[in-house]
Amino acid sequence: MNGVTIHQVAEAAGVSASTVSNVLNGRTNRMQPATLARVEQAIERLSYRPNRAARMLRTGRIKVIGLIVPSVANPFWGSLARELEAIALAEGYHVLLCNSERDPARELKYGEELLADGVSGVVLCSSLPSLDHVTPLLSRGLKMVAFDRTAQAGDPPSLASISVDNAMGAEIATRHLLELGHRRLAFVSGSVGSVNRRERLRGFRAALEEAGLDPADAVVWPGAAMTEFGDKDAAELGRNAARELLSGPRPPTAFVAINDMCAIGICRGVKDAGLTAGPDVSVVGFDDILLADLFEPPLTTVRQPLPEMAAETFQQLRARIEAEPGAGRSLLIRPRLVIRQSTGPVRQAPGRAPVQGAAAATPR
Repeated sequence: MNGVTIHQVAEAAGVSASTVSNVLNGRTNRMQPATLARVEQAIERLSYRPNRAARMLRTGRIKVIGLIVPSVANPFWGSLARELEAIALAEGYHVLLCNSERDPARELKYGEELLADGVSGVVLCSSLPSLDHVTPLLSRGLKMVAFDRTAQAGDPPSLASISVDNAMGAEIATRHLLELGHRRLAFVSGSVGSVNRRERLRGFRAALEEAGLDPADAVVWPGAAMTEFGDKDAAELGRNAARELLSGPRPPTAFVAINDMCAIGICRGVKDAGLTAGPDVSVVGFDDILLADLFEPPLTTVRQPLPEMAAETFQQLRARIEAEPGAGRSLLIRPRLVIRQSTGPVRQAPGRAPVQGAAAATPR
């Protein structure tokens, strides 16, 4: 599908959309030859290709939901897609996957196209604070569940939210590092402009405060203010943050990363500094993607229970699509810390030799 719609073909040919549909489905025996020629020329000129899923939807032979994620470059979203698709297929539904890069305009565009193609339900995963940009779609009948985003004041009443408790997850990760004796901790993320990331930062600071430390003294990587969300390049973002902070005047002994890909990048940045993640510098991730256990060292991380979350998300969306009584529940799921080898007891502060190519960190 190249983005051209049947309505655009109809406009180019000067006919109705139903006439174009008749041509596409071979119902041309009563059509004027000149009309048929105009439609065929418009189809060729615009390189129109029918959306097979949409055609099946209109004939009632298939049920489809949309899944809009930030980017499958982060394996977490690919794993969610796999879990959700398996559950949906078992229930007779198919899944159309879209990558939005957390761009509101792109999310709206995808939502409009999915709705136009007959898709009646969407799982939205951007976790943006406001969903005003998709409210018009809800008013036009699109059913929606927000994934990895807690309910916010002002959300449409028809919207359900399914999320792990992000604040709790970051808090237990930070508390683990504090129990290992770490006192100079750094929080590393791209932009914290999404609900889930703000919650993780809040949990990080809450754990420090609970331990009697001033959250203002903790290092929140200053590069976050100058980056996008980093969904596509989280590993490189983490690597740059580690190189920068470890070459600064107060190098941290432990890092809390916004997600596992960022944590993996931090581990590489630790290695760039001539240190080892785990024995020298502790690193905690978030998500527990498959790579977390396969990486060296195996990554300590906060596990999001994806099978449970995907199942609940699908059930909530299907309840809305099929107008089941009682649809409308939001759910906050408890995370769990998985301790592996990327964390260990605090040692003497890491050396301060500058890492080649790294900029000095902002003093804290």
